[in-house]
Amino acid sequence: MATATISSMLLSSDDPKRLARWYAAVFEAEIQTDPDAAGYEIIELDGFYIMFDKRDDVSGPNTGGARAILNVEVDDPLATAARIDELGADWISPLEDKGGGTYFGTVKDPDGNWLQIVRLADEFEAQMSNPTSPCSGFAVRDLDAAEAFYRDVLGMRVLRLPMGLLGVRINRSTTVLVYPKPDHEPATFTILNIPVDDLEHTVDDLVAKGVEFLRYDGFDQDERGIARGGDRGPDVAWCSDPSGNVIAVAAK
Repeated sequence: MATATISSMLLSSDDPKRLARWYAAVFEAEIQTDPDAAGYEIIELDGFYIMFDKRDDVSGPNTGGARAILNVEVDDPLATAARIDELGADWISPLEDKGGGTYFGTVKDPDGNWLQIVRLADEFEAQMSNPTSPCSGFAVRDLDAAEAFYRDVLGMRVLRLPMGLLGVRINRSTTVLVYPKPDHEPATFTILNIPVDDLEHTVDDLVAKGVEFLRYDGFDQDERGIARGGDRGPDVAWCSDPSGNVIAVAAK
């Protein structure tokens, strides 16, 4: 059976630049202009692309917004809703706490398209996060300590999965499995690479949370422990989780 992947959505508008700016502000995303895509304005949301263009056969506001609703899962629905309010929200259904960490809210964008922001409770996400494609995994000595580190220190979403496993959410379609192994011996290589927008700020923030960065012979690392890649690759720094597994944070 062939595999189909939904990768993007096209929103046509009388003023695509204005619409792109609105979505970029809501989701704190950067606007890209692709010269190979007829000059479309583009924003990326976790591997999904929203493209904005102008068409001769599309004009005026969307009067049938309920027919097609763009659902976007967000980590912090309250902060997202606050940004929408600052932009002058036209809520269809204001953000509502459904209980247990589940939130839904539906708003009109400047063209009248309906956008729904969503966050599902961890218990529901856990039910939906059983791997359906190849995924990686690694062992830890203490599952509770690992959960606290990846959630509270690294700021990643961590789910309690069946059979005593953790699921560290990389993005909506990728979950790394973490399993307990009392006699675990950490690998001598990096098990997880995390790209970040501002490497220096990330390192400083993690140090303030008690993280110690590693230093390696043969790498020219600065006072923060950052190795500059130059023309050989991205700038990168290394630390370890409570079980000694090595993690890299690297500049995008």
